[in-house]
Amino acid sequence: MNLEAEKKHWEEETLTKVIKKHPERMEQFETASGIPLPRVSLPRDFDYLESLGFPGEYPFTRGVQPTMYRGRLWTMRQYAGYASAEESNKRYRFLLDQGQTGLSVAFDLPTQIGYDSDDPIASGEVGKVGVAISSLKDMELLFKEIPLNKVSTSMTINSPAAILLAMYIAIARRQDVESSKLRGTVQNDILKEYIARGTYIFPPAPSMRLITDVVQFCHHKVPNWNTISISGYHIREAGSTAVQEVAFTLANAIAYVEAVINVGLKVDNFAPQLSFFFTCHSDFLEEIAKFRAARRLWAQIMKDRFGAKTSRSMRLRFHTQTGGSTLTAQQPENNIIRTTIQALAAVLGGTQSLHTNSMDEALWLPTEKPARIALRTQQIIAHESGITGSVDPLAGSYLIEQLTDEISKRVQAYIKRIDEIGGALSAIESGYMQHEIQEAAYKFQRNVEDKHHIIVGMNEYQLEEKIQMEPLKVDPSIEANQRERLKKLRTGRDHNKVNELLSQLASAAKSDQNLLPLFITCVENDLTLGEICGVLRDVWGEYQSPVWA
Repeated sequence: MNLEAEKKHWEEETLTKVIKKHPERMEQFETASGIPLPRVSLPRDFDYLESLGFPGEYPFTRGVQPTMYRGRLWTMRQYAGYASAEESNKRYRFLLDQGQTGLSVAFDLPTQIGYDSDDPIASGEVGKVGVAISSLKDMELLFKEIPLNKVSTSMTINSPAAILLAMYIAIARRQDVESSKLRGTVQNDILKEYIARGTYIFPPAPSMRLITDVVQFCHHKVPNWNTISISGYHIREAGSTAVQEVAFTLANAIAYVEAVINVGLKVDNFAPQLSFFFTCHSDFLEEIAKFRAARRLWAQIMKDRFGAKTSRSMRLRFHTQTGGSTLTAQQPENNIIRTTIQALAAVLGGTQSLHTNSMDEALWLPTEKPARIALRTQQIIAHESGITGSVDPLAGSYLIEQLTDEISKRVQAYIKRIDEIGGALSAIESGYMQHEIQEAAYKFQRNVEDKHHIIVGMNEYQLEEKIQMEPLKVDPSIEANQRERLKKLRTGRDHNKVNELLSQLASAAKSDQNLLPLFITCVENDLTLGEICGVLRDVWGEYQSPVWA
């Protein structure tokens, strides 16, 4: 079959089905000079076409949708949350009014590690790096006047992810929204916490059990929910290379797929609701190739290793956040340019949703104007750059394809090594992944200090300047208000029911029953996050990070 025949087959078998459902995607795109843009460009080499495929078809190197952004733009999802639920709710509604198309919730540190705002260990941290959520009442205030059947919500939460999801389902019930109508993502990726980020609570076995409980429950009750967002972002932020980011993320994903299969679900029943989360740094061409390589490798893993049958199971859908660790406190306006370059690479790499960092994030929590500029960056790329008019516009670039192939080879070598160790969990327990990241981070830092790697404004082109922007300050009364709210909550609830549910929870944690239905019942009866996690701590214990020589 020749190239034209292949293209005709793709148009008839794949593209036509999409156009029938979405006729608006037939719109003609042109350059600013009126030159028509072809929907998809073809390589001249037929063998290369076989390795690339067409957009929306295996191995998805060129994108997971046949029309990509010609049909629908990526979700513009700004990560936000600070102080109280009321304050964060105002920010969410502001961002939605500015044209944001999805919510992304940042939780404070006590919430991330399963403590209530009035716990002594939470002192001084309430509302500092995200929103404080201790009870269903907090969650209800967080989403006040936001219809959950009309927005897609991402929640960056891991160890207590199942409990926060239970709260989200419970407030949807109060809005008379069926769980089957909910759309969004819960990060729910504990392995990268052990590797890079550190907000773990429980040991690996019960933590994996919570993850498989979420996957099983959502398969039956919340089918449009992305049950795990397997995250390379935090691995990269800890200092890994782009290759390590992809390799360790896919190795973790393999471990999750194996765990869910082991509890009885078939791969095609849950794989379509797995999603990924990557960062995008400033090495423009490498980052674009990284995303293409990740898509192709995941498709091959799902097909060859796990025997997935449907194309939806083989698609790597991912959210991207521009690189927080690349931002500088020096000359913070430069961060707008960095973020623009990174966002452009993410779009050219085919991301499904995107968060752009604000220029002041190296200094403090994002303030309102920088957050708006970050969102406008995405909107300008979407509507003014012209790159959304063609599917995978850089395909066929000799350098892009060479980088994609080279990244793929290096990632495969890492995955082979991790398999030899015994899989992702064994590689984490032995310290292998952590050591690799530490070595990469050390090498990068040496290059910065030796000026082999120039960071504008930090190790070259410095200025003596006074920062003119005003920081976002979290009112110290937030913590006191949270304590008072929790005191009222505990005073006004049914104590007999609370004790009964705590007892049921302890028994259930020792069994193999799915905990999600009980979590929902618990939060609807005003049990707090800290109380639920406290019972689980008593039953399962807490994870202690090993010390490696």
